[in-house]
Amino acid sequence: MAAAASEHAAEEGTMSIYKAARRIKRRESTLYNALRSVADDAAFVAEIAALWPTLPLVANLRCGLWYAQPRSLAATCYFKSTDGHAGNWAFSTARLNLHLALLAGERGGCIIVDSTRKGKRFPDSMAKTIPIWCCVLNRAIQRHRLRAINQSSGLNSEMSAVVSNGDAEEYSGSSNWDSSVHLPVWVLETERNAIEGRIEEWADLFESCGADIHSLALGLQKPLRPLWISQNTRIWLNEVPDHQLWDFTPIILVSASASGTVATQRTASEFSWRYIPGAGDDEESWARGLTPTLFWKHSYDLLDGGPDLCNQLVADIVEKDRVYRAQRGEHSPQVIVKHIKCSSYGQESYTGDHTIITQPMNSNPSTLAPANTQYSNDGHVVFWIGTSNIAVASTMQDGLADMDCILNCDSTSRLPSNSSEDSYLELPIVDSKDERFSLLKNLPKAVSFAKKNLIARRKMLLCCQSGEDISICVALAIITRLFNDTGCFDCGESFMRRDITKLEMRKRLVFICKYAVNARPSRGNLRQVYGFLCNEKEQLPH
Repeated sequence: MAAAASEHAAEEGTMSIYKAARRIKRRESTLYNALRSVADDAAFVAEIAALWPTLPLVANLRCGLWYAQPRSLAATCYFKSTDGHAGNWAFSTARLNLHLALLAGERGGCIIVDSTRKGKRFPDSMAKTIPIWCCVLNRAIQRHRLRAINQSSGLNSEMSAVVSNGDAEEYSGSSNWDSSVHLPVWVLETERNAIEGRIEEWADLFESCGADIHSLALGLQKPLRPLWISQNTRIWLNEVPDHQLWDFTPIILVSASASGTVATQRTASEFSWRYIPGAGDDEESWARGLTPTLFWKHSYDLLDGGPDLCNQLVADIVEKDRVYRAQRGEHSPQVIVKHIKCSSYGQESYTGDHTIITQPMNSNPSTLAPANTQYSNDGHVVFWIGTSNIAVASTMQDGLADMDCILNCDSTSRLPSNSSEDSYLELPIVDSKDERFSLLKNLPKAVSFAKKNLIARRKMLLCCQSGEDISICVALAIITRLFNDTGCFDCGESFMRRDITKLEMRKRLVFICKYAVNARPSRGNLRQVYGFLCNEKEQLPH
């Protein structure tokens, strides 16, 4: 009995130590500490961006958004750390980020900001995912340039007319094109060799998915190459190199946070606070509904209010924003039905505030992607997908004007006033993490609604809360089901004749991502789209 009592007391003591450690961690990871840490790291990011003021600053979603004011960001990108985990390296065709490569080619490079909580100097997205991406794109461009040179020199006389002499001259430096893997020095040699052994496989995958490699080859005059900067990096301010003199297009990877694993005490004005490395990561666990945009809009009030008032200030800000959006939903504009003129293949069509251009999904145009974005009153973007008369956007914006019909996939939004059944359909679709088959169950109604309105030649908006996942997957289902390989609406005739494979679906996703550059479809939702298309194929008469 005495031994049992002693063992029970020891167990209670162990639990008490554990609870104490958890309590200390919670006390250090307060909302105020997190916001102070983000602001402190953002100052470092601003200093680095000022060293190369002509290079665009890009945030890697979602953590990177916290470390720069929205007005200073030129774009966003999406590279996942899981694609760089040891033994799990991957090149994702669902996250090609081709707009980033074109932006870097146009501006001579770019600066990407991200962070990590794990005590590393760099997240795996920067240490391996982005270097793999750079190498795969460089390798595919090198192949494309070599084919162009061979065609122009008469080695393939039947296809030589495809490549102009100007292209051949432009590609003449392909022998010096660096397509090797550039990884940080701390990556182990065995891991480096394993990654290098898969580059050719990933380059084949990239070429097979229907990506516009020709535009990349024209837009990038020098190969992509990653460079790494952290708070431990030493840069002599009087010897900052000129990026234009480098023989590569720099992708400067800035890890915003200090790499220490232990929170340190810091003091600013009259308040002391504990520094949290990578505080912007996993915002659902600490932000209490605060978004990066709301934080930077109210940053002075939040930081000057101190730790005692921070939680209440955040609650007030989030609630006011929620009320504002709810009131805005009650005054949404009526959906106006307009008839538009259909442009011929390959010609531009001007439809009010935006320009769109027809482009086949498997083509290689000689020009960069057209300006197919339309900005709303509050700065949100509507992405038009070629000449499909389909646009995707977020429901979190002030107005959806110049739309003929709306397919709302946001389960939290409200029905616009004075809208009819023909011009508005609300499908309360939730993420696959919350309900496994929510998208699959609603896709038949979505495709039927789209078919009816596309036959009437109406402009249709697909929207979800983020404008990046569910609406993209719905657009993928509609374009695969109702459009042919050249991106033209045919009521599904080509769908009846072709086989549905994951490769075909991947090509159409790449086509959509060329225009909707913020697309981030989740794997679970993409599986539901594939399941829906397979079901549709089985139900067709043989």
